[in-house]
Amino acid sequence: MDSPLFVFSLLVFFPAFVAVILSFIPKGGDEFVRFVTLGTTIFALVIAVLFVMMPFNIEQGSMQQVFNVEWIPSFDIEYFMGTDGISLPLVILTAFVAVLAMIASWPITKHVKAYCMLYLVLLSGMLGVFLALDFFLFYVFWEVMLLPMYFLIGIWGGPRKEYAAIKFFLYTLFGSVLMLIAILMLYFNSDLRQLSTQQLADSHVLERYLETPEASAAEGEAAAAATPDYEAAKAKMFKAIEDNGRSYHTFNILALQQMGQHTDLFSSEDILFEGWTVQHWAFLLLFIGFVIKVPSVPVHTWLPYAHVEAPTPISMILAGVLLKMGGYGIIRICYPICPHAGFDFAMFVCALGVISMVYGAFAALAQTDFKRMVAYSSVSHMGYVVLGLGVWSATAANMFDSYSWNMGIKGAMFQMIGHGVSSAGMFFMVGVIYDRVHHRNLNEFGGLYGRMPVYTALSMIIFFAGLGLPGLCGFIGEVFVVLAVWNFSHYLAIISAAVVVLTAAYILWAIQRVYLGPEYKGPHGDEIRPITTRELTVAVTLVVFAIFFGVYPRAVLRYMDATIDAQVVSLTEWTKEVKTPELEGAEGDEEEELVKRQNGEEPVVQTPSADNDSDVEKNIREFEENVASSETGTVSDVAPELLVNDVSLGVR
Repeated sequence: MDSPLFVFSLLVFFPAFVAVILSFIPKGGDEFVRFVTLGTTIFALVIAVLFVMMPFNIEQGSMQQVFNVEWIPSFDIEYFMGTDGISLPLVILTAFVAVLAMIASWPITKHVKAYCMLYLVLLSGMLGVFLALDFFLFYVFWEVMLLPMYFLIGIWGGPRKEYAAIKFFLYTLFGSVLMLIAILMLYFNSDLRQLSTQQLADSHVLERYLETPEASAAEGEAAAAATPDYEAAKAKMFKAIEDNGRSYHTFNILALQQMGQHTDLFSSEDILFEGWTVQHWAFLLLFIGFVIKVPSVPVHTWLPYAHVEAPTPISMILAGVLLKMGGYGIIRICYPICPHAGFDFAMFVCALGVISMVYGAFAALAQTDFKRMVAYSSVSHMGYVVLGLGVWSATAANMFDSYSWNMGIKGAMFQMIGHGVSSAGMFFMVGVIYDRVHHRNLNEFGGLYGRMPVYTALSMIIFFAGLGLPGLCGFIGEVFVVLAVWNFSHYLAIISAAVVVLTAAYILWAIQRVYLGPEYKGPHGDEIRPITTRELTVAVTLVVFAIFFGVYPRAVLRYMDATIDAQVVSLTEWTKEVKTPELEGAEGDEEEELVKRQNGEEPVVQTPSADNDSDVEKNIREFEENVASSETGTVSDVAPELLVNDVSLGVR
């Protein structure tokens, strides 16, 4: 199990393989099918924990457990996977929620075998998205999820399931088409020859071409310690490309990141609009495709329908995992590949996040359907993710704050994990009571505490986690994002902080209407019974992790610290090499024009000296010195004022 190729292939494709096996199970074996499916999800979680998370080196910021195998050589497509501190927490979250959602699926009695088969194919697609490092492979897994989710909503959903399923399908398909256009734009503008040998090595492009001569046992240790000959591998790769008549284009996501940050390949002349390059269009198309999945206003309207009509376990998967794929795509692909466009669209992205937060909160406050209220709360909470990622590229000539970038990305990542736990829990709790009273009208509930005290207590903890109560999983991510955006825009920070009040309003009002007050006298009151052992297992597990991540967020942050720090350093270098000279040049041109207008003379432009660095350069240099001098791997050495709940925010 030491081979990443074997481990990742087993993790991703074993659920789909089991789905094929289930097709041969004779009719009438529903209970057996349920247990096999549950066992498969547990197996995936065990593999993810033991063979992906446990060997993970938290001190390493680059990709780990990487393998790269030719898949479709004629089109430069590779079977390329790996993991880092951004993908690992989401892989674990996916496997974790999949297990709990399968336990919640026990009440499903219609076409059980088909349901379980689609469920396992969906699991394979979700895991593949978070592990794929080839853009074409990433797109394949992204599309694999579309059909299973369409059928899971359209067959096992509520009264308007067909409408909800079609709306989900069309929105997601539209985003996928935009994403495909952007992928092809980047592919045909890429050129491996423009990357240095080190950049090719960092992108894991050369690994297949490294010489691996056989060595004796005595020479084994020395051979392992030898430095790989990347120059020879580069020459071998280019020769193979020439001999086979292939192009120098690539779908390698890591190589595309290097090209976006260190070359002008995606900075072609004006396209349609003045100043718009390949990078701008690719960023915009990709961002729309990903933000549909998040979802953000105004492309969010599919979500309330999908959630309301989907069965409870599918709502858990949809809110707990699928929405996170949009945020993952933005942080993995949009900004690293298109930093220039990300810089230019910074205010747009941040404003979109804030608008989604405010709109989602007000919409949730207006709902009378319990499940629809939770659905709109997801729109609001995922707005924090978009805002936190927007801060990543938010800077100006006189304001460069790498710590805010660091905090914004970590806040967005933690918000995705925290929301994955709390939203799955909220939808499950709504499903528990819906199975008993068969309605979700908030105005017809009341007094469930007296009839179901254990259920009520667990529900309150989960909903308080969604509210962002300190000590629970929803608090850390929101606070980090608000603090990060403060240095970019005080107005956006104040608005995002004020959204917490709206969140408290709709959460507390829902709790008051459903669980407190006079005893429930609504429909099917005689069917209200205490929470079952199966339901208790799911609820207690979610509550435990909601509390654990709130009390000890370091359990999550320690895995993402080094990777996010490396991403920030990479973007810092890009700002230093590319954006700072542009900003200073523009500022100098403006001053020169002003002098011309005032004096009618040609101004003398002074060359900046090392003793007269701009604020941007000073902050960059200070950040790099902190990175180099930090020995403990925490920001407490360099910026203790940024600690929140004793959580380290800095470089490892």
